[in-house]
Amino acid sequence: MLIKLAMSFAIGATAIGAHAQTSAIKAKTPDSAYLQDNNQTVVRSAYGLCWRTGNWLAADAILGCDGELTPPIANPTAPAVAAPFAQVVTPAVTPEPKRCDFTATLENDQTFPFNSAILTKAAKKRVDDEVLPRLANCTNIESIRITGHTDLLGSQKYNQLLSENRAGNLAAYLKSKNIVFSINTLGVGATQPVKTCSKNLPRKKLIQCLAPNRRLIIEVEGRSVK
Repeated sequence: MLIKLAMSFAIGATAIGAHAQTSAIKAKTPDSAYLQDNNQTVVRSAYGLCWRTGNWLAADAILGCDGELTPPIANPTAPAVAAPFAQVVTPAVTPEPKRCDFTATLENDQTFPFNSAILTKAAKKRVDDEVLPRLANCTNIESIRITGHTDLLGSQKYNQLLSENRAGNLAAYLKSKNIVFSINTLGVGATQPVKTCSKNLPRKKLIQCLAPNRRLIIEVEGRSVK
């Protein structure tokens, strides 16, 4: 039966070869597992496929017909897919709070008339022009302290009360200007003088000499992002 098939293929080899690819593939001799013509060329179909005989085995594969046979890959694994590029998000930088601490001193008779706890117009103007703008610059007030001072004229008890009243009146004025933060007031009387004058001076000149001791000190601690 195999011989008859080979003869049949040999008879039609010329017609089939007309439709085969032009490149010729030589068959192995003397035995070939592919059908061949009289020129020992493997017969190919109109689609370029080599005709095999019935005794073809994988070991008989030749280049051009079947190529190098490769065994299947065990447990094939798809190539790793690169992860998409992760966008690095830079966190917003919060400005480091700055300190807005300051100290302001209201002194001399521009602050209070002698023997008085009432703020003068000059004292209020200094608060409006110098203290309030600096307080507005602080976004977070931690503390406000006002310390009242007097000169040495008068009794210790009287000066203590006078210094407390002076600090309290300034705190009240700040509150009237919408300062909502807590304000601590303190009176120290004449215990912390900044100027010493001779007691032998005439009273009027002594009052003028001691004017720097009649003062208010405002101390502010706070933070600001400005």
